[in-house]
Amino acid sequence: MNMQHTLQAKGLDLRQREIVLGWSLVLPSVLIILALILYPILYNIYLSFFDVEPLAANTYIGLENHKNVVLDPGFWNAIALTVIYVLFTTLGTTLMGLFVALVMNKEFPFRGLVRSLILFPYVAPVISVVFAWQFIFDPVNGIFMDLAYEKLGLFSSRFNLIGSPSTAVWVAVIFSIWKNFPFSYLMILSRLQAIDQNLYEAAEIDGASGWQKFRYITLPEVYFVMGAIVLLRMIWNFNKFEEIYLLTDNVRVLSVYTYFKAFVGTMELGQGASLAVIQFLLLIGFILFYVKRVLKW
Repeated sequence: MNMQHTLQAKGLDLRQREIVLGWSLVLPSVLIILALILYPILYNIYLSFFDVEPLAANTYIGLENHKNVVLDPGFWNAIALTVIYVLFTTLGTTLMGLFVALVMNKEFPFRGLVRSLILFPYVAPVISVVFAWQFIFDPVNGIFMDLAYEKLGLFSSRFNLIGSPSTAVWVAVIFSIWKNFPFSYLMILSRLQAIDQNLYEAAEIDGASGWQKFRYITLPEVYFVMGAIVLLRMIWNFNKFEEIYLLTDNVRVLSVYTYFKAFVGTMELGQGASLAVIQFLLLIGFILFYVKRVLKW
């Protein structure tokens, strides 16, 4: 009440007082959130210009860390793996989420139960499902190799899919699609349920096929929802670490590569900070391009 009397005494009308009061209530939280976000970014930028010694003073070396990172073949290999991982996991989770949402939007017995079970991969603890997948792809006792090698004869010998970098990335992609498609499914399903059913009835009267109804009614209605899902999934998958690292450390995407560069073996914290800055700039560049060119916001 004292604040409102003070604002009224300053000659502000009701709308202006509400705006000032709203900002006064929100501003402390905004400042805390900005501090938590901006401080790590600014400190990483600062460290990227130094040779960081944990037990000694930092030495300024300019752009040497960035130069060493860019000239390292491991960096470009991490870029390539990151592009493969982000592209296929994003497309996979979005398309699978769309397909499952279309199926779950139909009426059938026990639909509520099935809808609940679909959410299991997304809500299950990462560590538990990772162990399950490691057991499935175990070269000696795993279910996959037993079926593919012993029963179907698809391979000439047993081998470790997760242990080989060339195949581990695809296991990580499949795992990510299975683990995260329920999010896309929920978002798309909620939009599907909001579509006016009169549109489909009118299309049926006009003789439209199932594909035509999907193309001209369903797809335009869920386009921006799917566009937002793709953007979010790309951001999350670009920064994904725990799922990939726990499943296999052979897939050195940028996040995993940065961890090994900064904290494993000869700890090169300055180069790790440089990698974090480069990763942040790449992500910001992609977001701006996607929002402007694809979503056209």
